[in-house]
Amino acid sequence: MIRVEGLAKKYRLGSWVGDQNLREVVVDSIKSVFGRGGKESVDSTLWALRDVSFEIGRGEVVGIIGRNGAGKSTLLKVLSRITDPSEGRAELFGRVGSLLEVGTGFHPELTGRENIFLNGAILGMSKGEIDRKFDEIVAFSEIERFLDTPVKRYSSGMYVRLAFAVAAHLEPEILLVDEVLAVGDAAFQRKCLGKMKDVAGHGRTVLFVSHNMGAVRALCERGIVFSGGQLHFDGPANDAVDEYLAQMEEASAQSLTHREDRGGEGNARFTSIEIRGTDGTPVSTLNTGQPMQLVFSYEGELAAPGCSFIVNDERGARLSLLSSEYSHSTDTVDPSMGRQLVCDIEALPLMPGEYNLDVQLLNRGVAEDIVDAATRFQVVGGESEGRLFKHESKWGAVTMRHRWSRPN
Repeated sequence: MIRVEGLAKKYRLGSWVGDQNLREVVVDSIKSVFGRGGKESVDSTLWALRDVSFEIGRGEVVGIIGRNGAGKSTLLKVLSRITDPSEGRAELFGRVGSLLEVGTGFHPELTGRENIFLNGAILGMSKGEIDRKFDEIVAFSEIERFLDTPVKRYSSGMYVRLAFAVAAHLEPEILLVDEVLAVGDAAFQRKCLGKMKDVAGHGRTVLFVSHNMGAVRALCERGIVFSGGQLHFDGPANDAVDEYLAQMEEASAQSLTHREDRGGEGNARFTSIEIRGTDGTPVSTLNTGQPMQLVFSYEGELAAPGCSFIVNDERGARLSLLSSEYSHSTDTVDPSMGRQLVCDIEALPLMPGEYNLDVQLLNRGVAEDIVDAATRFQVVGGESEGRLFKHESKWGAVTMRHRWSRPN
């Protein structure tokens, strides 16, 4: 269904010096008069993809994984014909439905109803075909109340609900899904994963980009790992996840200031993450049930700083999200504290094992810096709710507060 041969995508850093319109020519001319800009200032390029080749058969569900900046999203944009490759070729044998970024493929001034028909037309479907699927799409998206509202007034979650419903139900032979599903709530994410399994079960092909290794293991039978714009590994999904986790373990050992595999707007960035134990001193090993403090240091000016992080276990499964955006405490986001954000956990609920954190630095809810596997720590035996944990547990990753009683 998909054949990729020698695919490459090059971006030029700085001013564009290729085909230019009149405005760009005038701007370059003005810059050259003042001794800056022009062709002389452009001497570097970025290869987002380089020499990528693979084939994907009918009905395969393939996970595309890799660190930030590895080329995953660029690949899907090329396959979706959003951008042209610089070298090589990609052939897709069938109708393509894609869900890449919130808002991609939707016209903001049109209503949800109108965008369903617009997307169907883009996919090459007749009005009759769309009519037959219309009620199913609306029911899946759960936004019937807002169907005749312009989508520019939708929240990001509503956008994703409708966009995924359209992409999955209009019967594309190939479905491309980026991590945009992370915007939806947990119940909707489960429904989307179930729908993708159903799509694959009908012989259609799914490419799924995700940082959620648990979802990749559950959904995909094959995984492709990208690193630095090149195909690094192609094989069974479990092996691909293990390869990716090995990369992330290596990356987490680096100083945050030297990490280049990061996303976000870039106006500020993390400089260090310090994990502190019961007595407030830095530690790398913690005890189940004991207090834990995380101190996030950053550089850059933020009007309303915030932080969120995801706790992952050693197999890449996401266990919990903690965010200052959802906290009722204002102490953690007080600008007077300087360029540090502090998160206190009263009693660490993690069972013995190895864990890492994916972190985001926020400014008014916008992600300024995103680093996966930014730091690692180990949890060893401890006591929680009177229960003693001495060894690494095979019974799960989380212990919950609970109490037993015997009825009278």
